[in-house]
Amino acid sequence: MKQEVLLVVLDEYADWEAAFLAASLNAGVTPESGSKYVPKVVAPSLEPVRSIGGFRTVPDYGFETVPDDYAALVLIGGMRWRSDAAAGVVPLVRRAVERGKIVGAICNAASFLAAHGFLNVVRHTGNTLEQLKLWGGSAYTNETGYEQRQAVADGGIVTANGTGYLEFTRELLFALEADSPERIRASYEFNKNGLYSV
Repeated sequence: MKQEVLLVVLDEYADWEAAFLAASLNAGVTPESGSKYVPKVVAPSLEPVRSIGGFRTVPDYGFETVPDDYAALVLIGGMRWRSDAAAGVVPLVRRAVERGKIVGAICNAASFLAAHGFLNVVRHTGNTLEQLKLWGGSAYTNETGYEQRQAVADGGIVTANGTGYLEFTRELLFALEADSPERIRASYEFNKNGLYSV
């Protein structure tokens, strides 16, 4: 039976930041790969949410119905990570961290983690150190743990800036052991560079 990877989205979520990860989990890292995981969408309720691109997305779970058994909790970036709705994600992340689940956050969702103290004991990245400090305020105390990289994995937490969706995908696939390192690297290189390099 496939394990679930929970993708947390709010209204105006950045659909492209989830696309490569969801496809790799659902269909396999490469065409010849099998799949050990199935992506499931989590939103504040079971009401549909809309992405920045206008995709109407029907959640599998609301915040109150998230299962206990899953492989990773992945926060997809977007425009609502400072909203009242986002506050409902804090207990989900706290439970995931306490249970040793993999947690991912990209773009403004990484800033959300900083604002709630979840990046204070791990190396991490995000949409610039300045934004993490701005959003985090006194809750963010790990400026020295910030790295100027597209994506960083440390201590079960994977972070990325908003342009690092391919690196985010790669690091989460490594953390989940979704396939062999060679296939994960090959998939990343193919999606990053295409069939032809100019």
